[in-house]
Amino acid sequence: MKKWLKENMHEPVNQLIKRLNIKLLGHYRYYGITDNSKSIGSFFYLTRRQLFKTLKRRSQKHRLNWDKYEKLLMKFPLATPKIYVSIYS
Repeated sequence: MKKWLKENMHEPVNQLIKRLNIKLLGHYRYYGITDNSKSIGSFFYLTRRQLFKTLKRRSQKHRLNWDKYEKLLMKFPLATPKIYVSIYS
């Protein structure tokens, strides 16, 4: 994910997050099975942190702080992890 974000860091933010959500949903649907919620939650957390670092590198003026980033994520939310397959039913 880090490599992909670095390669696509100069796209407009709304398009970047839209494409990132497609990647996240694919990851969740593939790995979202019973008892794997901790791992996909960790992947979501690390992706969110990496997106912040990537967006912060877009400008030399470092105008993005965590509060502005949170507001940005309210406007363009990231896909949240979800278990898609239950092996017990």
